[in-house]
Amino acid sequence: MIRVARLERQAALVDGLQGRNLSGRDLKGMNLSKANLTGADLTGASLTGASLKGANLKGANLEWANLEGASLEGADLSKAILTGAILEMADLTDADLTWADLKGADLKFAQMLRANLFKANLKSAFLAWANLTQANLLGAAYDDSTTLTPSLTPSQLASMSKV
Repeated sequence: MIRVARLERQAALVDGLQGRNLSGRDLKGMNLSKANLTGADLTGASLTGASLKGANLKGANLEWANLEGASLEGADLSKAILTGAILEMADLTDADLTWADLKGADLKFAQMLRANLFKANLKSAFLAWANLTQANLLGAAYDDSTTLTPSLTPSQLASMSKV
């Protein structure tokens, strides 16, 4: 009975979250796979170890959110605000980060295989040891404060915009 109630509560949480204010919420380890979080406010939320596989976070505010170890595989984070977010060891494989604001974000050891970072803001971001294999970095902005991973290919680096 308790297990069923927990599953029903979790199912209710996944539905109808677009545009919701979830700032500061403790969502550690939650399964929010394929959740519609379009435009949701997750400022300062704790999503450590959460599953957001295939979730729609388009335009969501994840400023200062803790997504350490979260699975965001295939998630739509286009135009999302991730300023100062902790994405250390997060799985962003095949994630869409088009026009995302990752200013000052911690992406240390993040898996970003085939991630789309077209026109993303990477100013002051920490990308040391991030796996950016086959990632699209066309027009991604970075500055002298950005820590880039040494595994970037020359073509990836050339496709980025230093500002």
